[in-house]
Amino acid sequence: MNILSIGGSDTSSGAGIQSDIKRFSNNGFYPFTVITAITSQNTKKITSIEPVSKRSLELQMESVLSDFHIDAVKIGMVFNTQIIKAIHSKLKNSKFPIVVDPIIKSTTGRLLLKKNALPDYRKMIIPLADVITPNRYESKILTGITDARKAAKKIQSMGAKNVIITGFTESNNKIYDFILEPNKQYKISGKKLPIVNHGSGCDYSASMTESLAKGLPISKAVKIAKKFVYQSIKNSINIGKGINITHQEIPKDALSLHNSIDEFRQIKNIHRVIPECQTNFVFAKTNPKTINDVLGISGRLVKTGKEIEIAGQIVYGGSQHVASAVIEVNKKFPEILSCINIKYDKKIILKAKKLGLTVLSYDRTKEPKKIKSKENSSIIWGVANSLKNKCPDLIYHKGDIGKEAMILIFGINPNNVIKKVSKLRLIN
Repeated sequence: MNILSIGGSDTSSGAGIQSDIKRFSNNGFYPFTVITAITSQNTKKITSIEPVSKRSLELQMESVLSDFHIDAVKIGMVFNTQIIKAIHSKLKNSKFPIVVDPIIKSTTGRLLLKKNALPDYRKMIIPLADVITPNRYESKILTGITDARKAAKKIQSMGAKNVIITGFTESNNKIYDFILEPNKQYKISGKKLPIVNHGSGCDYSASMTESLAKGLPISKAVKIAKKFVYQSIKNSINIGKGINITHQEIPKDALSLHNSIDEFRQIKNIHRVIPECQTNFVFAKTNPKTINDVLGISGRLVKTGKEIEIAGQIVYGGSQHVASAVIEVNKKFPEILSCINIKYDKKIILKAKKLGLTVLSYDRTKEPKKIKSKENSSIIWGVANSLKNKCPDLIYHKGDIGKEAMILIFGINPNNVIKKVSKLRLIN
């Protein structure tokens, strides 16, 4: 998939075009770029901003749009009215989704959007947005309204389809985002990290752009973006003499899991075994203790028609249920480090037994009430109660009231899991 990033060049690579190239490339997208301004900056300050000419901007956009298929666009720093008008002219009739990240002021305090350009920004950039992602400060500047809910509604009235106010409220160790869709509004929360950083807003809008490119609904996209930004702040690096730069850590085992996910997605008619709760595929560190020791997809493998898309990033702590299952099996059989969940089908169970694979099961109708009422305890209870003296290849249950039947396939690594999936010939 291809994403076009329109924004400023950041010499520190903490945000802007350079940051987007890193993020999109790491997550399997091809990044195209259109540069609006050249900034000279580091982790302490921005020393200069030089906007490109209107003609240069128009030629950059024509070069990309005339030759390549674009799945989504992200608009970041635009700086002045000339640039705003040129972008609007080129994108006003576009069909691909557009995410607008209002870049008004840098973390180090430099203005990145001229005050006299604000009226044209409201009139020409905001209406382009399928999603706009201002923080509280940016929403106030755009609307003149302090109350974030009212500001979001005002921004929507300017033409943005969906408005996300990041950092809407804070309490204790939580930080909340406010989401205003055309027909509903809600908040999502995440852990707050006491780290002053450069690039988190850019990371959030980049993740949203990826999700829109995949056709995911806003309700899923915001959860994926929230998890992604938490990880990028958590992994931020103090590489200069000023504030931290957000960083997406690429675990060494992520490539192995990613390759196996791609193999899984290519299996003919594999969409038929994706359950209603969707699928996750995990790979644990040696001797995993918590889900933070297990690589998984921050969203899921989701079915879109007959295709399977990766909704999210591969990160430690990306899965809860499937990760918990592999941790529980690993306690008794340390060689087991990988697992995938698929839809229950008795034909698959029969085929596995015929092939001599070790197949275990548990009965969810016998699950104690205190287990059912405790978050994420059901799968731990079920897997623990199913384990025998022989290492399992498959563990399944037939569901319960409101609980979907499921099959878990285990292996020593992701490639081993895929070999078992292929051996089973899940789809005729």
